[in-house]
Amino acid sequence: MDEFVATSSSRLTNEIGLHARPSVKLTKLAKSFSSKIEVAASPDGPWVDAKSIVKVMAFKAGKGDTLHFRASGPDAEQALTALRELVDEAFHEETGGIIAPPERAPHG
Repeated sequence: MDEFVATSSSRLTNEIGLHARPSVKLTKLAKSFSSKIEVAASPDGPWVDAKSIVKVMAFKAGKGDTLHFRASGPDAEQALTALRELVDEAFHEETGGIIAPPERAPHG
């Protein structure tokens, strides 16, 4: 699958850039789509698999760098929209990025 049908880019605005926690969020989101998704620091590459935590963590992008995405597959456009929104929202780190667990019904 060498032909990529969708491309997108977004600038990193979170203070530390693409460190461990944002890398995990990015790869988890990428894995939720069936399309092949790659990320690069330049529109010309080199491109790495956005679903590989090892490759994404080795990427070393800092605040102000632009992440370029490309995808191919049935949900390529939706994947890139979701990834761009994640980066645009600073990986939800500026607001703490904490999602409360669902409340449990009392036992008894």
